[in-house]
Amino acid sequence: MRKVFIGYTSYQDVVYQVAKHSIERQSEDVKCYPIIQQALRDLGIYYRPVDTNGSTEFSITRFLTPWLAGYKGWVMFCDNDVLALGDINELFDLADDKYAIMCVKHSHKPTETVKLDGQKQTQYPRKNWSSVVLWNLEHPKNKQITPELVNEVSPLYLHRFMWLEDHEIGEITRDWNFLVDWYDSKTNSKPKLLHYTDGGPYFKNYQNCDFSENWKAEFKLMTGKEFTDSDLID
Repeated sequence: MRKVFIGYTSYQDVVYQVAKHSIERQSEDVKCYPIIQQALRDLGIYYRPVDTNGSTEFSITRFLTPWLAGYKGWVMFCDNDVLALGDINELFDLADDKYAIMCVKHSHKPTETVKLDGQKQTQYPRKNWSSVVLWNLEHPKNKQITPELVNEVSPLYLHRFMWLEDHEIGEITRDWNFLVDWYDSKTNSKPKLLHYTDGGPYFKNYQNCDFSENWKAEFKLMTGKEFTDSDLID
């Protein structure tokens, strides 16, 4: 069974549920698990102060993935605002043991100051690299990523993978972390994993974003009903 850990934000449960549904529906022997900050705090595993620059509740807790998975094998992490259009096993099949992690090496430099539902848009090198990651948990460098370290180091140290050398970071194609409204599906190969990084159709201001109908179709498959204005996240 291959494991996918998905970031979880408490007031966006439907976003997580649709992401999970899209992955498990199309990917045999793949199981999704939420990374819930409050649960980790209640257990004393995560105790750092709230990240005021983080736009989600999993901006830092995503880096507990190696510990949560027991430092064994290859696992995947992704943000909650993704939608699988294909079989995630195809992504796992790209795993190369010479790398500690593998990700899409975006050159993402937004000019807006806000995103999602009014959250601050932050700028930093390697932005969005950590939003979809294949982790090689048996690589010795990743043994460093303990709960103690995640609670202590700077967010940039984590998001920029600063415990790794450049050659230890493998690259996967942007199809597997396709930034909606940033990448053009007409000039790129067909996306396999959409990422509504600035906001998806579950937010009022993004109802007509690219691929909005794909997300709504998945919602209908999951719930048996159409997505309406009453379902929007406030």
